[in-house]
Amino acid sequence: MEQAVIAALLLVGLVIGVGVGAAYARAKRGWSDYRTIRNSVPGARRTAWLAVRAVLTKVGVIALLLVGAAAYAAAGSDHDRADPGPTPTATVTPTPSPRPRR
Repeated sequence: MEQAVIAALLLVGLVIGVGVGAAYARAKRGWSDYRTIRNSVPGARRTAWLAVRAVLTKVGVIALLLVGAAAYAAAGSDHDRADPGPTPTATVTPTPSPRPRR
């Protein structure tokens, strides 16, 4: 009878020990990962801000181009000073041949 109680207590102790050991290993790994990530945050933050700055620069250039195009379109053309453009002729004129026919 005592051996059965001892065996049951041993089994319960093993189950509890395995559970506690797994939890300890998980916590230790979590702290290790936390320290690794905490040390890499400044570099990642710097990279993120560089990416944001690059995007904002591109957006700024595009916005300036759009504002310039809108201002150019709003100002209109200087048609008073411009020469009239060439217009196509409606009739077809034959070109003279360089050699006389024989």
